[in-house]
Amino acid sequence: MADEVQAGASPAQSDVSKEVEEAPKPAGVKWTRYIGLKGKDSQALEERWAHREKWSMGILSDKQTDEVPGTILLLAAKRNEPLGLRNTPARTSATSLPSPYPPSRGSSRGPAPVQKRTADGAIVLDPQPEESMNDPLNWPMWRRDLAMLCLGFYCMLGGGMTPILAAAFNEVAAEYHITFHEVALTTGLYMLGLGLGSVVMSPTAILYGKRPVYIAGATMFIISAVWCALSPSYVSLVIARIFQGLAVSPVECLPSATIAEIYFLHERAYRVGIYTLLLLGGKNLIPLVSAAITNSLGWRWIFWMVAITTGFSAILVFLFVPETFWDRTPRPRAKRPHVRRSMSDLVHTIRGRSSQPVTPGAVTPSAVTPGIEEPDRQLGAVTPRKHKNAHVGFAGDEKAEIEKDHSKAEDEQDTAQPDIPTIVIDPEAQRSIPASRDQADPTTQLSQQQIYTSNLRARPPVSFIQTLKPWNGRITKDSWFRVMLRPFILFAYPAVLWSSMVYALSVGWLIVLSESVAEIYAKRDTYNFTPLQVGLVYISPFVAGILGTIVAGRVSDIIVRFMSRRNGGVYEPEFRLVMGLPSTLATTIGLMGFGWSAQEKDNWIVPTVFFGILSFGCTLGSTTSITYCVDSYRQYAGEALVTLNFSKNVLHGFVFSLFFVQWLQADGAKDVFVALGGIHLALMLFTIPLYIYGKRARMWTVRKQMMEKF
Repeated sequence: MADEVQAGASPAQSDVSKEVEEAPKPAGVKWTRYIGLKGKDSQALEERWAHREKWSMGILSDKQTDEVPGTILLLAAKRNEPLGLRNTPARTSATSLPSPYPPSRGSSRGPAPVQKRTADGAIVLDPQPEESMNDPLNWPMWRRDLAMLCLGFYCMLGGGMTPILAAAFNEVAAEYHITFHEVALTTGLYMLGLGLGSVVMSPTAILYGKRPVYIAGATMFIISAVWCALSPSYVSLVIARIFQGLAVSPVECLPSATIAEIYFLHERAYRVGIYTLLLLGGKNLIPLVSAAITNSLGWRWIFWMVAITTGFSAILVFLFVPETFWDRTPRPRAKRPHVRRSMSDLVHTIRGRSSQPVTPGAVTPSAVTPGIEEPDRQLGAVTPRKHKNAHVGFAGDEKAEIEKDHSKAEDEQDTAQPDIPTIVIDPEAQRSIPASRDQADPTTQLSQQQIYTSNLRARPPVSFIQTLKPWNGRITKDSWFRVMLRPFILFAYPAVLWSSMVYALSVGWLIVLSESVAEIYAKRDTYNFTPLQVGLVYISPFVAGILGTIVAGRVSDIIVRFMSRRNGGVYEPEFRLVMGLPSTLATTIGLMGFGWSAQEKDNWIVPTVFFGILSFGCTLGSTTSITYCVDSYRQYAGEALVTLNFSKNVLHGFVFSLFFVQWLQADGAKDVFVALGGIHLALMLFTIPLYIYGKRARMWTVRKQMMEKF
């Protein structure tokens, strides 16, 4: 492997906070005399250093390592090609980050981990599933898809609550004797409830599981709908809408994390696209239905219908959406000293036991060609070779104690093949890192956090009746307050910050339009539409949202596979950013065209078509932001979705509701929406530097270790 080594640094170096300013040059080849490389071998290693690529598919490589969180080997090849390097011998080492721990003393020779792949053997499964049939990744595809669709239907109802009164602004204003601005404020305060609710619901789901949060949220959703239907005053309606936002918040901050837990990486974008379609489709379809209800029964019956439909959805969630949590942290074991130690102990290798795949459509791959390895160094915890999820990632800088192995059978097995501590490369390992250095034994804490998964791992396949249990106890022992703060720490992560911005813009513009549709279409001096006609306008963005889902899901996966193939089978999350181009163009054109045509009083079909173009672009943008964020930091998927939704609901939706209607009435649709289009275009230009420097930014977040403090 052509990973860098620190010139003159001791393998037992303890100062892990000191960063290497620049990548060492062939001075690192001095290691070759310890591992038996002489003459041509040493010269070949030096040549590999000299030809180390700075760029890969337009993405800058990190100066100190080629293995970065989120960067994985996606497409299987005949040789195990090093990440970021071309035309070099295969390697099986895990990482090149500096490590505070001495190199392994056991034998460094051994096979690479056997990784499971798809049926055709072309794609390496990420994350790697375990042997247990209770692992959500091993569930039959129909079961996973059914859970996703039931959850998606629930999300569609929740997503439609934001613009549900879009076609009934006139009726609500007339009944409570209030202005359009005050009616729009109910939407903004609802989004405030969404943002605050996600801050509460997400840490609760991380500590106790997502299933009880989904069920509790659905129950609160039904209560809030009844409250809205019975509201005797404007103040009561406002409070009910805020409570409704709190109840609905799980549909925005949790499903993407659920999808990441039950689908492999190569399956994820399409399912995230379906979830986005249902979520945004609710924002486009439910206003149409609510318009018809308002036209025939009155606006209060909108919420009665919501309560009835949500009750049906809650039953589906209860029956077909089980708990999906599965701790994929590698389990540490003891290492016993051995008499014979070779100089090749300086080399670390990832080692795993061969296993037959248990997932449908997975096959055991062929052995990977071993290659020359450099000393592995990472800011991480020490774990043994026995782990399942061997994809490129990272772990924190806390030194985990090595657990004693009391298994006699494994003692005998270790006599033939000794255990070798290696570096954690599974991002999920960060879940188990202690909050402070003077905390209790990390091994004890780790075992406590793995009780739920360990019990399932040892049990036979869980029956349908057993999956109906609404609550499985506390899953992790983290502090609720610390987990609650994590989403705000993620604002310092460039990938999450960009995703938050794009998601807020993409979904936020649809909310902004919902506050202006009645103002533009229902006024007598424009189109003079009835509530039903205003609702029918939403057919255009709904159809466009379906097309956007197809493009964002399938086309994005095609682009990712194509670019990964050109990149030697290596996948970079930045490949997702390519979809930012069509998203930016469609959204900008939709915003400017909608406002311009409405101001000029063109035929009603013209702004309606531009509304659809806007919806198409917003669907692309929201799907791209979610997939890029989750692929970059899968271990923080739950917290990251809170960050995204907090930005969308509070920093965009709530803030815009305070002034947007007055701005629209004062300056007109043309000036307002052209300005919004310009703002969107300017902000989306940050995608270009992120694509170039995104990989380095991801590695920068590892070195800063900000999330590990929480």
